[in-house]
Amino acid sequence: MKENPRPLKRFGQNYLKDKNIIEKIIEEFGVKEGDKIIEIGPGRGALTEILYQRTDDLTLVEIDKRVIETLKENFPNAKIINRDFLKLNLSELSAPDNKLRVIGNIPYNITSPILFKLIEERESVSDALLMVQYEVAKRITSTPGTKDYGILSVIMNFFTDVKLCFKISPNVFYPKPKVHSAIIKIKFNKITAEDFDDRLFIDIVKAAFGKRRKTLRNSLAGSMFKGIEFGVLDDLIAKRAEELSIEEFLKLYNFIQNAKPASTR
Repeated sequence: MKENPRPLKRFGQNYLKDKNIIEKIIEEFGVKEGDKIIEIGPGRGALTEILYQRTDDLTLVEIDKRVIETLKENFPNAKIINRDFLKLNLSELSAPDNKLRVIGNIPYNITSPILFKLIEERESVSDALLMVQYEVAKRITSTPGTKDYGILSVIMNFFTDVKLCFKISPNVFYPKPKVHSAIIKIKFNKITAEDFDDRLFIDIVKAAFGKRRKTLRNSLAGSMFKGIEFGVLDDLIAKRAEELSIEEFLKLYNFIQNAKPASTR
């Protein structure tokens, strides 16, 4: 295979070089016949090389135009899209009876936007296996009452089933990052009501954690929800956001949804 250009910091590129880790990631992903797979940021093709051998329906989404010709040459039967993943419409790549499976060693500086995009377009996505910063993986999988519990914990665990698979040393990358990494597996198998307002729920969670050390009463009073009277939820809003379970956030959502004037829903 051709050598690709050096990794660029502005694209958050750290290339995997350890074949054992690469195999471990692919095995965790578990490619099956007929899978419709999207790889985010294939770069030099470390994961791609094995994926290409195991599926006939592989789409590579790569923002770095320097590597496109090499990817085309090395993986001629793959569909290659030279665009920012965040600007894609995933429904155009999915099929009603065969949702997308997503995999990628993603740029750590856009982890949250990628996660939020996958949630937003979850009707087109079956599951995802992503490499993220270890500290972020801990936050995503943390539980109420812990120091890592926050916005990503609530949102990811409300909309998805997510688990931390394994931790990865900086030594398996080029260039070597300053942080440890981890593989997370996400399943988009949770069903919300047809009229559920994703944006409102996310806004509530973000507002609740806006002043982390304050009670919900104080956090919400300084947010877009400041005009709402929470009377019957006195016990709930006397807590800090980090103390609330997913079910309590849903209770807060339902109250705010019903309290909002119809014109603002």
